[in-house]
Amino acid sequence: MTTIPTVKSTSGWRRTIRQIDSILHPLTFMEKRTKKYGDFYQIVFKDSPPSAVISNPQAIEEIFTASPDKFEVGRGNKLLSFLVGDNSLLLLDGKAHKNRRRLLMPPFHGEALQKYGDRIVEITNKACDRLEVNKPFRVRQLMQEITMRVILSVVFGIDSGTRRDRLREILTSLLDVFNTPLSSSFIFFPLLQRDWGKFSPWGRFLRLKQEVKDLIYAEIKERRESLASGVEHQDILSMLLLARDEHGEGMRDEELHDELITLLFAGHETTASALTWLFYWVHYLPEVKEKLQFELNTFTENSDDQKINNLPYLNAVVSETLRIYPIAAGTFARILTQPMTIKGYDFQADTWLMVSIYSLHHREDLYPNSQQFDPQRFLHQTYSPYEYIPFGGGSRRCIGSALALLEMKLVTATILSRFQLALTSNQKMLPVRRGLTIAPPASFKMVVK
Repeated sequence: MTTIPTVKSTSGWRRTIRQIDSILHPLTFMEKRTKKYGDFYQIVFKDSPPSAVISNPQAIEEIFTASPDKFEVGRGNKLLSFLVGDNSLLLLDGKAHKNRRRLLMPPFHGEALQKYGDRIVEITNKACDRLEVNKPFRVRQLMQEITMRVILSVVFGIDSGTRRDRLREILTSLLDVFNTPLSSSFIFFPLLQRDWGKFSPWGRFLRLKQEVKDLIYAEIKERRESLASGVEHQDILSMLLLARDEHGEGMRDEELHDELITLLFAGHETTASALTWLFYWVHYLPEVKEKLQFELNTFTENSDDQKINNLPYLNAVVSETLRIYPIAAGTFARILTQPMTIKGYDFQADTWLMVSIYSLHHREDLYPNSQQFDPQRFLHQTYSPYEYIPFGGGSRRCIGSALALLEMKLVTATILSRFQLALTSNQKMLPVRRGLTIAPPASFKMVVK
């Protein structure tokens, strides 16, 4: 049997240098590894279990379609507990994960999703009211404001209020703590997580996190009292408060807090980055803008959201945006709970399986000229859920993917139908590390013409 290509990991300072390189230059690091070792290789550590790095569609299919019982994902996500807590869906496994996922899915699909359209358009228009002709604005900042307001509305059901406004401000500040490759190192190196006072990076993070926690707990308390008095609410928080397990028990405040903060972070940060990329590419490539504008011009302001959601070229632009620079460069690790054979290779229990989304999305056999932004590829070909995976896959696929796609399309259509925008610079924009994600630089600006 052919031996799987193996990277022998070093220890000590060499290993630290490699870690720093992967943090500062994640995409280049992955490109070099894939070019040298291929689409399916393993890294053997001296002091910890081996890891397999995978960008082979057949291997990905075997992993995504395998029984969830074969994997443990929560342990691999432990580094996120500092941000989302120990009760988050991201850290759950087995029956607990399945039950919580079933509980959280309904608001992000079907009829519930259709109700968010008008709200997304309204929030987008309101956020854009402050834009002035010939005055440059930071694109990411605008997109963050829109996506944060949308997810707060979906989670809490209300679009305004002092507590809600403060929560929006603090959450944005909290994530901005990790807005550079250097500050992102705090996530990956626990030794850096030291509170040296409110002006130190970690100290500032802890104080902002505590304020967010206080605001969410106050919201939970107020909503419990409101529901107890018979007032009906149509939002995720109320649904979670009313939910009961097979023993008739409801969720504890700690569980509610961790789930809510996971939704708030995952529900806006990633979508804001994706929208920023989209507006860059559309205006960096005039032919893309021309085709998209022509398609949008065929619809009036009264076109329903579902028609906009189904526009073929708009869908292709969104899909290509999520392909070329996927916000998450890889899926969270799946740790084998039992031996498994993948593509003829035998892996022992405790092996970490890591799917490289970026490397998969840049396979030349699937995406010719993969470094070129070309929406047409999504009009000419349909990709399988093992060839195109911007939201991951299997039982761990992002539950908010449908909302994110709808939001991207409606925000894009709303802004481009209302404004004529232009780049302030024609220089090619490159991705940077932002926490756990790959994002456009925060300095990127555009102008209303």
